Amino acid sequence: MSHEKTHLMLPADSAWLALESPRNPMTITVMMRADGLTAPRLREFLGVYWMAWERFQYMPVKRAPVWRWEPDPVFDLKHHLDVVLDRFTESSLQEWVSARLNQPLPLYRPLWKFWLAPNAEGGSVLLLRVHHCYADGVSLTGIFDRLCSVSPQQHPAVYGARHTEDWSPWVSAAKDRFEQMLGGATATATAAKEQNAAPESHLEQASALFEQLASNGLKLVNEFSDFLAEPEDTPSDLKRPLLGERHCRWSAPVPLDRFRSIAKATNVTINDVLLSCVAAAVRPRLGVSGASLENAIMHAAVPVDIRDRLPEDLKPKAGSLGNYFGTVFVPLPVDGESALERLYRIKQETRRLKKSWQPGIAWGLSACASLIPEPLRQPLSDVFYRKASAVVSNVPGTPEARYIAGCRITEQMFWVPQAGDIGLGVSIVSYAGQVQFGVVADEAVLADPAEFLKDCLHELTELPGGSPIVV
Repeated sequence: MSHEKTHLMLPADSAWLALESPRNPMTITVMMRADGLTAPRLREFLGVYWMAWERFQYMPVKRAPVWRWEPDPVFDLKHHLDVVLDRFTESSLQEWVSARLNQPLPLYRPLWKFWLAPNAEGGSVLLLRVHHCYADGVSLTGIFDRLCSVSPQQHPAVYGARHTEDWSPWVSAAKDRFEQMLGGATATATAAKEQNAAPESHLEQASALFEQLASNGLKLVNEFSDFLAEPEDTPSDLKRPLLGERHCRWSAPVPLDRFRSIAKATNVTINDVLLSCVAAAVRPRLGVSGASLENAIMHAAVPVDIRDRLPEDLKPKAGSLGNYFGTVFVPLPVDGESALERLYRIKQETRRLKKSWQPGIAWGLSACASLIPEPLRQPLSDVFYRKASAVVSNVPGTPEARYIAGCRITEQMFWVPQAGDIGLGVSIVSYAGQVQFGVVADEAVLADPAEFLKDCLHELTELPGGSPIVV
């Protein structure tokens, strides 16, 4: 195959191919309910708008020693869309979605697929599974934000992106910054000669420059040391060996104002409230009690978008795909005896982590996964995923309702992949003034995902500003 049409995959994208296992495929699952969405409407929509992102015609191929994007020589949209005419009830729909989560995507085609169930109870259901190497949650949200209009008559104005990525901006940026570091001291010395100025002042400037570099280096070393020293999670029922069979569930929508009222009454963020709900639901499922529970350590791996933290020349263009997030490991206060205690302890931890460099460090480490020899890959994975028992992802959707192919979207939900030996994923989505919780779990670690969601929502009633919720 001609290399003119192939592209080297960025390390942060190929990491998700390097770290996945048969028990934990690294795929993101998105579900929407859209009133009246039919197969002809969807086929036209995908053919015109979704395929405007060229990457979706490419598939990842391992060409030792690196992964490359290569175009599918026999690409056809019909390979990536199944229409299912079953009349699903809410219960049978949840089982059907779970089955799709466990269904591997064919490796000889681009790693994404849509399913449409137009006869599902409560409205047409659109399901998408896409491998994490194509995009992170923010990228996918950006695509749907561009494609799903605010009016049924409005067509997307700006959409699509060419598949032109390569390593050159990263190599160039690293070279430029190294030259800037060296050039700063050289420039001050040259200026001192030319201007015949007092050498002491320029020496002071050069000294200040190197002190700043040393300070940043020391901070990086300290942050990295703290990251590595973070204790592993206590053995619990959530750390059992995985079976590879996963089940997913989702809650009924809850008004976003409920979360806002609690956050305002307690002076915390909505994200703090969401994490405290997860901590409450996890607590009785650890299989730990008494003194062991008081000393229990449990972390949630929480993805954090790092796009705003990147230098201007490395920030991805609007509408582009890829992975630009790090991970923070938030200690969940599973030993907390009251809802308020759990909430305020989470607030303290999230404030600390927001100021840290942990997301960038985690992003850099994960990007190394595809660049190191396979025998050393597992220890790198262990550094990450032995420090967490669950993945918790919060994705804010649009505040107003949107339309896909002219059909109103009434619900949005997604499920996160769990890397390594993590068997529990909790996803939280806000859309059009509503919030929904989703859970996906390996059956070895969680037998009752629906009850888990009920406990998440029950925690809201225990907090100031909360009120009873019908589940």
